[in-house]
Parts: sequence; structure tokens; C-alpha cells
Amino acid sequence: MYRQAGGHGGPSRPTSKKEIPNDMTKLVIFDMAGTIIDHGCFAPISAFMQAFASMGVEISVAEARGPMGLHKRDHIQTLLEVPDIASRWETAQGRAWSDDDVQHIYDTFMPLQIKVAREHVDIIPGVLELFETLRNRDIKIAATTGYPRVVADPVWEDLTAAGLAVDFRACSDEVPNGRPAPWLIFKCMQELNVQSVADVVKVGDTMPDVLAGLNAGVRSVAITLTGNDVGLTHDELQALSEDERTEKHDSAKAIFLTGGATDVIRSAGELLQVLGG
Repeated sequence: MYRQAGGHGGPSRPTSKKEIPNDMTKLVIFDMAGTIIDHGCFAPISAFMQAFASMGVEISVAEARGPMGLHKRDHIQTLLEVPDIASRWETAQGRAWSDDDVQHIYDTFMPLQIKVAREHVDIIPGVLELFETLRNRDIKIAATTGYPRVVADPVWEDLTAAGLAVDFRACSDEVPNGRPAPWLIFKCMQELNVQSVADVVKVGDTMPDVLAGLNAGVRSVAITLTGNDVGLTHDELQALSEDERTEKHDSAKAIFLTGGATDVIRSAGELLQVLGG
């Protein structure tokens, strides 16, 4: 049994910087939206809202963001399990939701997500420079995502053309369960022949990212200001005062540390401070 988002842990235990020396890092695994691209993690939001609206159920931006990091089908089911949303569903549909409804919303969501995802391929500042430094240190780079392959591949075509490339990428529909299960991380390790979890760092902007890292037994680094919880574009974030940005960082940091994150940084560009360089 692995740790579930919002729940209690299984056998895995949190790691600490003392247990994983910085010079041992051989692989860094990044989440995509809110971590290395799509500042503020906007791509999935409108697609979720449109898919629910097609069934007569309005959900807010904050509600749509709530389960971010999960497999997108799991995300939809988690939203339907929220009492207020379930009530709106019953009002609109005249009955309780079912597993068939989850699948129907997911099927509606997918073509919307394919289109919207390619509209949010902005590379977060500092990421290109970070990747170059990691490669110069012979550290492998992988990416995991809650997107299925049909959504992720067109996004990566655009990112590769823009100069962002990874050694391997894994999608949620290629493993038995998406985050917070550890299987995406293990898939990256297997494909890149990294044999010890002590050599791996996982970086993401949601609690399922953190929990996936803990469930895998790797060092789990959380990102605040570019991610889903803060939910601001680069320009919106820069428009805030430094005190306002610090307040948002500290608020998200407290949540991530409570959830077991090994380290918490403002953006991926600060990762070298964690790795020691």
C-alpha cells in the first residue's frame, strides 16, 4: 500500500538530505505543468471546467485545481466525490453520479485537453539553464505527467523544437496507477538504468508529486511559486511585491513540508541550491 494524497502512508518513509548526499544524484525526474512548463499550471483547468459544464455542472477554478497531480480520470472522480460538486451534479442530472459518468466526462475532457495543452507550452524561466547544468554534470533528466501519451507527445514536439529535451518521459496511461503511486518514477529509473533510489530526485508542484517521491523512496522536492497551488502566470507573479511572493511561498511550503517534502523551493531554477551548486 502506498501513500495516498490526503491520506496516511504505507511502508515508505520520508527521506532527508542527510540520507541522500548531493553528489550521488544520477537522475532528476520532473513533473511537467507548473514545474518546467505552463507557469501556474493552467492547461488542465479550462479543460476540466468545460468538460463538467458540458454536463450542466459548473466548477470553479479553485475546485478544478484541487486534485491536481493525479491521473486525469482520477482527478475527475475526486472532483465528483466533493459533496458540493456531487450536489450540483444531482441537481443538473437528477441522479447521483456513477463510474460511467466519470468515464464520459473523461472522454469529453480528452480532446479539450489535447487542444489546450499545446496552448500552454511556455518554458518556466530558469529551466533551460538548469537542464544544461544537469547535463554538464552527467545527471540524467526525465519527465512524468498526469497527461496520457496522446496529450503529452504533441506538447513535447513543441518543447523539443524550443530547445527543451529530456532523456525519457513517462505518462500516466503507461503505468498501473498514476501519482501518488511510485510507478512513473520506477519506470523512469528502469528505462534510464538508474538502480538505486538514493540516486534519484523527484521534483513537482503538487502533493501527489511529493507523495509519489516518498512512495518511491527518493528525495522529493516541491515547487511553490510556479505551480498549481499559487496558480499565477509569470507576469501575475512578477506584479506582486517581494513580500507578497514570500508570503505565498511560505504558505505553500508549510503544506508541502507537513506532507513530507524533503525540500521546498520557489521554482525549478532553484534546484541547484538543493543539489549543491
